[in-house]
Amino acid sequence: MDTLSILAYLVLLVLTTLSYPFIKQRSKTSHNKLTTRPGDLRPPPGSMGLPYVGETLLLYSQDPNVFFAEKQKRYGDVFKTHILGYPSVMLASPQASRFVLATHAHLFKPTYPKSKMALIGPSALFFHQGEYHQGVRKIVQSSISGPQRISPLIPLIEDIAVSTLDSLPDGSVICTFNAMKMYAFDVGVLSIFGRLSSEHREELRRSYKLVEKGYNCFPLSLPGTAYHTAISARRRLSQTLREIIHERKEQLRVAESNLLDHLLRYRDGEGRGLSDDQIADNVIGVLFAAQDTTASALTWIVKYLHDDAKLLEAVQMEQKAIRTANGGSGFLTWNQKRDMKLTQKVILESLRMSSIISFTFREAIVDVEYNGYLIPKGWKVMPLFRNLHHNPSFFPDPQKFDPSRFEIVPKPNTFTPFGSGVHACPGNELAKLEILIFLHHLVTKFRWEVTGSEIGIQYGPFPIPLHGLPARYWRATPCA
Repeated sequence: MDTLSILAYLVLLVLTTLSYPFIKQRSKTSHNKLTTRPGDLRPPPGSMGLPYVGETLLLYSQDPNVFFAEKQKRYGDVFKTHILGYPSVMLASPQASRFVLATHAHLFKPTYPKSKMALIGPSALFFHQGEYHQGVRKIVQSSISGPQRISPLIPLIEDIAVSTLDSLPDGSVICTFNAMKMYAFDVGVLSIFGRLSSEHREELRRSYKLVEKGYNCFPLSLPGTAYHTAISARRRLSQTLREIIHERKEQLRVAESNLLDHLLRYRDGEGRGLSDDQIADNVIGVLFAAQDTTASALTWIVKYLHDDAKLLEAVQMEQKAIRTANGGSGFLTWNQKRDMKLTQKVILESLRMSSIISFTFREAIVDVEYNGYLIPKGWKVMPLFRNLHHNPSFFPDPQKFDPSRFEIVPKPNTFTPFGSGVHACPGNELAKLEILIFLHHLVTKFRWEVTGSEIGIQYGPFPIPLHGLPARYWRATPCA
C-alpha cells in the first residue's frame, strides 16, 4: 500500500472517531427503523464496525480471507458487516450461494464498489443484467468459447507460450507472476483484437498495468496515491481503445472472428449498436478477467508443482507422452485435452486452493428474506467462494493440495472457481485451454526452482504467492 493511502487511512480513522458521539444517536435510530420491517425480521448477526467506514480498515489491514473466515467462525454461514462504504451480508454456504446467484437471482443485481467500476468501466457486462447483459454476454461467449472458435487459436497461443518461456533469462531469478501476466495479457489481446500493432499493444500494456495496480488500493483519488494514478491511466487506456476502434471500423469489410469485431457488429433487437465507450468498457472488462485471474492461477500451479516432486514427475510423463505423439514439435490439438486428465485435475485443485475469485458482489433490489433473516434493499450481498472451497465438510483436509479429490465431482454449488449462474465467467473454457498449453511447454521443456520465502500470500489484485513467486528457470536437457 502506498504511503499516501496509509496516511489517508489514519486521517479518516481520526475524523471518524471524533465524529462518533455526534452520529451515534442517528445510527441507532436508523438501526431501529431497519429492524422493525414487516414480519419483524432482522439482518443476520455480525458487526457493522465504525460509523461511515465500517470494517473497511480492518479488512484492508489483514488477509481478507482471514477476515471472512473469522467472521464465519464467530457468526455462522450468514453474517453482516460494513465494508467499502456499504452495509453487506456475507454468504458462506452452497445453499445461500445458489439462492443469490441462481434460483433467486432476479432479486439481486450485480454490483461492485464505484471505485472499481470506475477503473473497469460502467458498461462492462458483469456490472449489468437483463437484455444488455444477455446480448453482450452472448457475443463474448460465442467469440471465445467452443472448439469452432478456440481451435484456430491453439497454434497462436502456443507461439505466445513458447515465446514467453524463451524470454525467461536462463538461471536468473524472476518474478513468476509478472511472466505469467505477460503471457496472459498477450493471449487476451489475441482473443480480443486478433491482429494488433506493437505500438498499440505496448500502449495498452503500460496503461493497463497502472490501472490494475490501483484496483485493490484504498479508493482515495488524491494526487500521488495509487488510485489517482490508476484513474489517470484509465483515461489514457480509453483514448488508446478509441483509436483502435476507429481504425477497426474502417476495416470491418474484412471478416474477423475476434471479440472486438463482434462487438462492433452487434445490434440489439431494435437494431442499435454499442457506443465506443460501451465497447471500450467491455474490452477492458474482458482483458481484466483474462489477464489477472489466469496469471494468478498459473503462478499458483507452478508453485504447487514445484512443492510436489512426485506430482510434477507424473504431470511431465503425461505431457511428454502427448509431445511424443505429436512428433516432438507438432502443435497441440483440441482433442488432446482429453489426454491431459491429471493436468486438468491439478488445475482444478489449484483453483480450489488459491480461490482466485474469493467472492462476488450483488445488491438486493428489494427486501429479501433468507433463512429467517432480512437482507434489506440496497445492501450488498457477497457469496464467499473461498469459504466454500476451504470448508472441510465439502473438501476433507482442505489445506492439503490433492488433485485426486477431483476424481469425484464436487457436490453442487461447492466448487465455483468461475462464478455461478448467468454471470459465470464466459471465457472459462479459453482460460483453461491457455493454462493447459502453457503447462505443456513448461513441464516438457523447462525445470525451475522457487527461491526465497515459499510461504505467504499477497494481492495484486487477486491472491498470488508472496512476492509473485521468485524463481529460476532453466531449459531442460533432452534427456531430462
